[in-house]
Amino acid sequence: MERNSKEIEQQPNNPLHGIKLADILDYLIDELGWERLGEEINIRCFLYNPTRKSSLAFLRKTPWARTKVENLYLQMI
Repeated sequence: MERNSKEIEQQPNNPLHGIKLADILDYLIDELGWERLGEEINIRCFLYNPTRKSSLAFLRKTPWARTKVENLYLQMI
């Protein structure tokens, strides 16, 4: 689904508006790698046999973990 400028204008103070969780995770993996990401955020899906698919599944159903990932992303950009 494409976002139009009107949708983006509705949340001007939300820095994550319009950014997909998958894109956030990809950025963190590219910048930090799985090992460092697991050190920064102590989540099992980052520490033991990490995969993009399993991590996204976990983050989508676990709000506290998603918040930690989003906060780390915001600190890094």
